[in-house]
Formats: sequence, C-alpha cells, structure tokens
Amino acid sequence: MATRPAVAASGQWLDGIQKWYYNTAGFSKLGLMRDDTIYEDVKEATRRLPENLLNDRMFLIRRAWDLTTRQQILPKEQWTKYEEDKFYLELYLKEAVQERKEREEWEKK
Repeated sequence: MATRPAVAASGQWLDGIQKWYYNTAGFSKLGLMRDDTIYEDVKEATRRLPENLLNDRMFLIRRAWDLTTRQQILPKEQWTKYEEDKFYLELYLKEAVQERKEREEWEKK
C-alpha cells in the first residue's frame, strides 16, 4: 500500500508533462488535433474515414494553413483543449498499416 501514492503521483506527473508538451507543440493553437499532424500511411486511412470526419479534418487543416500563412493563431478560447482532443484517425490508421505490412509480406513470398 505504501507504493500506491507514489504510483498515483507519478501518473499525475506524467499527465502533467503530456499536457505541457501538448500545449507547447503549437498545433492546438491552430485548432488542430494530434491525428492531424500524422503523415505516415495517412492517405489510405483518410480514404476510409466517414464523410463527416473527413470534412471536419479538412476544415481543421485548411483553417490551420490559413492561420499559418497569415502568421496568426486562434484566440485562446478556440484552441483545441487536451481533454477534447480525440484520436479519430487511429482505428483507420492501424488498419491501413496492418494491410500495408501484410501486402509487403505477401510480395516478399
């Protein structure tokens, strides 16, 4: 039982570091989510997205591009909050990566 508070404290410490990094990364100031910053295998994953998620993603990326070209950021109340950020692309990305790896293995044979 003596280790329980240390584990809880280290979890809070790690969560604090994750939130700090999230806020200093800068993409939240443009209204982007973590999945909007991924490059690898994204083309196939985005092809699988439902239309509403794809439209939301395109809006976020276009808005971020516009803000970047004008060298501006969103007002603080519009920044993506750590708690509101969702891994909306994760499932589709895992499927795309798995299929790519299977295809590569198949082609090796």
